[in-house]
Amino acid sequence: MVSWPIVTVQGRTEVAADRWRTRANALSLLRLAVAPALAAAIVAGRAELATALFALAVATDFADGAVARRYGEASPLGGLIDHAIDATFCVLGLAAHAAAGVVPWALPLLVAAAFAQYVVDSRSLAGRALRASRLGRWNGIAYYVAVAVPIVRDTLGWSWPGPSLVWWLAAGLVATTLVSMGDRALALVLDPQD
Repeated sequence: MVSWPIVTVQGRTEVAADRWRTRANALSLLRLAVAPALAAAIVAGRAELATALFALAVATDFADGAVARRYGEASPLGGLIDHAIDATFCVLGLAAHAAAGVVPWALPLLVAAAFAQYVVDSRSLAGRALRASRLGRWNGIAYYVAVAVPIVRDTLGWSWPGPSLVWWLAAGLVATTLVSMGDRALALVLDPQD
């Protein structure tokens, strides 16, 4: 039998395992379950299914934070879980697009690296809240957009934005990701936490 330690979170005493079992984390885990299905739908050329799965994932991403705040479940651990699943979702979706030549392969690889840097330099594994940057936040939104645009375009039967434009916009996102990573590294050197 596993014996979980007792911890204090936001003034409440609880069993450590209960920190994982929250409504908000359940929504995040649903998004994680959707991620490989989304990637498979993209690889199979099933744009309508991919669009529906993407919409479900976005709904869970909007809902999990609101649910966490509503039920007092917000915590650094919940933030880390949410962001890790966002990164996984985007990496898998972008990797599926990269396999089809829709975006450069550098993009999903850099998204994974940028998230790892975000976790490490925030020291979130030590229970601290993630330390966001303005450019990193916009890049995070743009990663979702980069996953969505080709599948929604194909679902709607549109020709715009064309494949070349999508690829070059994704290449621009590679550049902004590199700038963001450099900015985070510089900020850590100039203003280290403990």
